[in-house]
Amino acid sequence: MTHPLNRTLLLLDIEKFSDRDDVEQTYLRRMLYDVVERVLQSAGIDQTLHLRADRGDGVLVMIDANASLPLLLRVLLTEAPAQLREVNRMASSAAQIRLRAVVATGFVTVDAIDGWVGTDLNQACRLLDADTLRAALREGNSDIALCVSESVHAGIVRHDHQGIPADAFHPITVQSKNGPLKAWLHGPVPTGASTTPPAPDPAPARQPDRAPAEGGGAVEFHGTNSGVVAGQINGPMIQGGVINGGVTFHGNPGDGR
Repeated sequence: MTHPLNRTLLLLDIEKFSDRDDVEQTYLRRMLYDVVERVLQSAGIDQTLHLRADRGDGVLVMIDANASLPLLLRVLLTEAPAQLREVNRMASSAAQIRLRAVVATGFVTVDAIDGWVGTDLNQACRLLDADTLRAALREGNSDIALCVSESVHAGIVRHDHQGIPADAFHPITVQSKNGPLKAWLHGPVPTGASTTPPAPDPAPARQPDRAPAEGGGAVEFHGTNSGVVAGQINGPMIQGGVINGGVTFHGNPGDGR
């Protein structure tokens, strides 16, 4: 029986990959894996501490929870942009490589056929595919746009570790088929992106109670009536009589005036 494993998740995806021809895609994939290898090495994450899954236009890395998450974030914020800038400086326009990146934490189960399963993994993938992250890369000056999950922000980013400036991350809300996901984007939030979850739909207005029909029903109040029954009663009150065809009062209606 397999059990969920606590892991750090690093997801990377190449911008506009499907717009390239086969030769260009082959080159971009090679550049992507070079960048991933350098990032992992710089973060001290060797072959024994991670697994990789190929996504065609990207890569998913599942990293042992004992590896340093602050060091990984620091490398993604400093060394990775420098590596991409160096690669793109000598590349043609068709061979430029720009990346969306997500760092998340959570529990993942590796099944009998080496498949990876878990809600935390699903949510990380949705962050990677979010329009907000795509727009951040498109509008930004860097060749990499980084988003971290709520758990990564709470555990690491908000503590303002060296090389991981907390004020450089901004809250965003990503819409998904399972509801809104909160996350944190490094750098400016793109125009039109949601930073707060949508407000819940207002409760439907309560319909006023319908007045009883003439002569219909009889609700009796026994005892002394002080002039207020379930709120305010306007108009004459008749002892032992009927108001609006169906409300009978017993007692002294004048008490408490």
